[in-house]
Amino acid sequence: MLTALQVRNYVLIDSLEIDFPEGLIIITGQTGAGKSILLGALGLVMGSKADSSMVSEGADNCVVEAEFETSDMSIRDVLEENEAEWEDGHLTIRRVVNRSGRSRAFVNDCPVPVTVLQDIASRLVDIHSQHQTLLLNDKAFQLDILDHYAGVTGLRQECARLWKMLSELRNELKGIDEKLARLAGERDYNEAQLKQLEAASLREGELEELEEEQKQLANAEEIKAGLAAVEELFTSASSGGDLPSVTSSLKEAGKQLVKVGRYVPAASELAERVETCRRELEDILDEVVTVNSGTALSETRLEEVENRMSLIYGLLQKHSCADLAELIAFRDRLSDTLVDSTLLEEKRMELKAQIAETQVQLNDIASRLHEKRASAALPFASSIAESIREMELPYAVFEVILNDVPVSATGCDSIEFRFSSTGKNAVDVAKCASGGEMSRIMLALKSMMARYANMPTMIFDEIDTGVSGSVADKMGSVICAMGEFMQVFAITHLPQVAAKGSAHYMVSKSIDPESSKAVSTIKKLSDEQRVMEVARMLSGSELTDAAIANAKSLILSSSQTSLRRK
Repeated sequence: MLTALQVRNYVLIDSLEIDFPEGLIIITGQTGAGKSILLGALGLVMGSKADSSMVSEGADNCVVEAEFETSDMSIRDVLEENEAEWEDGHLTIRRVVNRSGRSRAFVNDCPVPVTVLQDIASRLVDIHSQHQTLLLNDKAFQLDILDHYAGVTGLRQECARLWKMLSELRNELKGIDEKLARLAGERDYNEAQLKQLEAASLREGELEELEEEQKQLANAEEIKAGLAAVEELFTSASSGGDLPSVTSSLKEAGKQLVKVGRYVPAASELAERVETCRRELEDILDEVVTVNSGTALSETRLEEVENRMSLIYGLLQKHSCADLAELIAFRDRLSDTLVDSTLLEEKRMELKAQIAETQVQLNDIASRLHEKRASAALPFASSIAESIREMELPYAVFEVILNDVPVSATGCDSIEFRFSSTGKNAVDVAKCASGGEMSRIMLALKSMMARYANMPTMIFDEIDTGVSGSVADKMGSVICAMGEFMQVFAITHLPQVAAKGSAHYMVSKSIDPESSKAVSTIKKLSDEQRVMEVARMLSGSELTDAAIANAKSLILSSSQTSLRRK
């Protein structure tokens, strides 16, 4: 239930702090006094859209804070999922809106997304506005009420879960079918490309090796000529025949330095260094000879290398690859794609089996839902009809018609509420009921919800629109009866309704003498003030003794009726 409401700088409300009791709470006030503003402030903490127009003129932000007491454990689960504290059923919900229209939301001082407020609001408060009779045209609303009465909310949730699962499986299967169709269309082309790439026997680093070999083969004559000249310089004597070869000279120099080393120690070290040079030159000569002998003058091999390079370059260009590594990766992806179609076929078969199994489960749940709805439809319709008849429609009939439809998240039923005020030829409520009849039907339905939907707080915003006199009194009695087992707020202009209930609040609007700004306030009325407010509603702006006496009589009669009911 709603235990307290604090509002600061919200539209015409500068500052407001008010506590609320259990039972039926009456709220009255002149037209335009600000009753809708009060509802708007409450709607803000319930997650409605925020904008800058909500902030009072001259203020930086507006703050609305509501306190609730609840035993609904599903709210605790929602809070824990969003890292908000659960304080043994006490909820302090706060919404702050700044001048730019941006807002922040808090539950028990923990910041939460606005969607969390919307989620828990559906478990805390049901607000029925004077325009909500349009819900009678809403088939989902009609089905929800019947399901609450039938006690099948658990089955509804399971049905919705299975439907969601089935939809997801079907979407996944559709995606696989589309991919398989695409792969089938591309298979021949992909297979041809893969065959060409696999026949090429590509390996990383091959192109660099081929380019190096091609350079050598293309310049083999020049290479061999140069290497032969090096051999000649290393091994042959000078052209005149007077000097030995380089290596022979170094060998002889080493011998002479060894002899000198007998007398000059430094010469021995020089002999070692000369010998090292000689050996290094001999190694170089050996490698030159090896390279020279290994360099082939082969036009055939050159043609093979160039053909291979041309093949690789052609494949790189065809597949828009920057290098051989990228081309090999493309080849592997093609291979995986062709293999993937086999895996997709297996996945497709698994999905079809899952879909068939889930469909069976869904059909079973939908069938059970239908049976329970069909069993509940007649007593539900009879109960609503009886409630409507008590509000001065003695011949009214109310019917619930279930029709078979394809299975969906709500089962396999569509619903239709039919009504007749004369007891004959009941038709769809949207086509036959007047405004006053609509109000009475909605009140009967809301009364049913109060008993079966476990809603802790219900707010009626002028549900008595379109009725007056004894009908209003009967509607007030229904609302009063609801207040015996839940918290009910009734915003009304009718004295017959205002006389009911255990607490009476009045909304008023005045002009602040300092700022010349209109300000709305709300206060709880004392017993005497309550009599005067009901009298005002009976007689208008000028109070008469008769109106005051009538008001006292109405309030006393309502109190006695409430006591008898208890």
